[in-house]
Amino acid sequence: MKSTQQLMSNLHLHRRTLLKGAGASLALAALNVPGMNFFHPLKTFRVGLIGTGWYGKSDLFRLMQVATVDVVALCDVDKNMLNEAAAMVMQRTKSNKKPRLYNDYRKMLAENGLDIVLIGTPDHWHALQTIDAVKGGAHVYVQKPISVDVMEGEAMVAAARKYNRVVQVGTQRKSTPHLIDARKNIVDAGLLGKISHVEMCCYFHMRNNGNPPVQQVPDHLDYEMWTGPAPMRPYDGLPHVRWWRTFMEYGNGIMGDMCIHMFDTVRWMLGLGWPKRISSSGGIYVDKTGKSNIPDTQSALFEYDGLNCVWQHRSWGTPADPEYPWAFILYGEKGTLKASTMKYDFIPQGDGNKIHKDVVYEKEKYPEDVTEPKIELNAAPATRLHMLDFLNAIENKSKPVADIEEGHISTACCILANISMKIGRPLVYDPRTRSVVGDAEATALLQRAYRQPWIHPHPDKV
Repeated sequence: MKSTQQLMSNLHLHRRTLLKGAGASLALAALNVPGMNFFHPLKTFRVGLIGTGWYGKSDLFRLMQVATVDVVALCDVDKNMLNEAAAMVMQRTKSNKKPRLYNDYRKMLAENGLDIVLIGTPDHWHALQTIDAVKGGAHVYVQKPISVDVMEGEAMVAAARKYNRVVQVGTQRKSTPHLIDARKNIVDAGLLGKISHVEMCCYFHMRNNGNPPVQQVPDHLDYEMWTGPAPMRPYDGLPHVRWWRTFMEYGNGIMGDMCIHMFDTVRWMLGLGWPKRISSSGGIYVDKTGKSNIPDTQSALFEYDGLNCVWQHRSWGTPADPEYPWAFILYGEKGTLKASTMKYDFIPQGDGNKIHKDVVYEKEKYPEDVTEPKIELNAAPATRLHMLDFLNAIENKSKPVADIEEGHISTACCILANISMKIGRPLVYDPRTRSVVGDAEATALLQRAYRQPWIHPHPDKV
């Protein structure tokens, strides 16, 4: 997308400070961000990162590429990961300054007067860390899904509003250049006509499984703090370093990990809020060996007036369309739009021109991307733009494109789908009363029990 490329070129040529000008203006318009200044050129943001694993570091490095930041502190319960992250940060700074290192995020927040806090911890930690950070005066960039239960999400929204902090959610599909193009030039341009059906899917074989023995917790890992408010499982090596996603104790399965991205993008493209009804079915149908307790097969239906949004995931077998194994498809009366993190294809009904766009890479502009371990090169440009949108919202005291409330809706809908699957009936959630209409059993499941001494946040008491 030309405007996005102009924006990133300006960033590269002018010491990563966004300039006023036509290229920037076009890029801002494409992102639906008002104004032309992202931030003061001389402003240096004091930044802290909680969770120095794969995506925590990735988010931090993308921010460092587009803004003047002082990485003041890093926090992780794994000393090895923490020290590795510190070394990588030092390599990327001219001063070679080592950040202050912490095991307990609360101490990090209390001692450093941070402007921005990035949160890349497992899902079960997102709520408490976000709320504590905004209470401490920081703006927050938190990874998706924002929470493990619905009431956590309600409390996070309440805290962001009460303390007047910007909270951007890492649903960076909204800042993905080719998807911005699809929204503007396919959906908003009316090429699809009336859209009455959406399909979303993930067919990646991503459900880690196995039967490792219980083992001694390694000295470099504070397993008590890693577990925090979640149930304490016997340590078998699985939960740490992304293996935790195979357990419902720490997240919401593939529904909470992958559906949220596609559903959030569809809602953004079509201007959708809360569904009027949510239903889901599924379970462990195929891979019944091992300790994993997340579903390997699941379908969900998010119902709107005159529109159904359907989700399907299988962690086995082949994808319905090998070109789009993790994707969404908008079906309109005039045509169909297939889209993923890698590309999109518009197929018109009858006569008309097909339109195809690929993901934008920026390897030449950011050569450090190529050598960064485990980086998602296709997601890097999107995350850079997402960080710029975050900074723009901070500067202008506005809501970012992935505001915490939008992240909450998308997250909560996925959680509600899991609840529907568990109790076997459709659910109607009322955000005004924070309850499932006419269903006391489902309402009770909106909040998980916390392990002592951690206290579950309440939206009226943050």
